[in-house]
Amino acid sequence: MNTIAVFLIALVAFEHVYFLILEMFLWTTPRGIKAFGLKSKAHAEDTKILAANQGLYNGFLAVGLLLSLFDSDLKMAVFLLICITVAGVYGAYTTKKIKLLYIQAVPAILALAAILI
Repeated sequence: MNTIAVFLIALVAFEHVYFLILEMFLWTTPRGIKAFGLKSKAHAEDTKILAANQGLYNGFLAVGLLLSLFDSDLKMAVFLLICITVAGVYGAYTTKKIKLLYIQAVPAILALAAILI
């Protein structure tokens, strides 16, 4: 794997660690509420279990990407980056928040490009 691909995969992995932290531990804080554009603290409290579940999945993605780096497993990295790209595109489309596309999908697409080129 080339250096740029390794850097971009690591960046996407650390992004997902950050998402895990936001969703599992900071969801009901002002930072979490602002990051996800939640309606209110009450709404955040009502949805914190769902958010924690999302955070756990983001953690699994991060660990998978990091393992793909340690094992030099291109197939695993490509699969996870495609999953992340699809999730980012779907999230941006369904929430009508284009920011999701740039935060989640674009880094994964760049990492995929770095692997495949």
